Amino acid sequence: MDSHSHDHYHRKVGRWVFWGFALVAVYFLYTEHRAHLFSVLPFLLLAACPLMHLFHHHGGHRHGDSGDDDGGRERQRDQATDTAGQSHPNPHHH
Repeated sequence: MDSHSHDHYHRKVGRWVFWGFALVAVYFLYTEHRAHLFSVLPFLLLAACPLMHLFHHHGGHRHGDSGDDDGGRERQRDQATDTAGQSHPNPHHH
């Protein structure tokens, strides 16, 4: 066995050992602290609501926002193609 394959073998075995210990640790954490985990779930659900609201409004669809330059140019192009009688370039546009 040359040096390269020997190092590769040790890394592979080390990775398996790490994941084995990690699975055992997760199992014992789950079994020993299951009551604590389930008692926190309602609070996590309540915390998720404002976080989802916050992140939902900052990304994705900007239908009526005129604050960005690209959106204004895109709307002008869309209006020009709509008035020319051509089909709309974006079939998902409402």
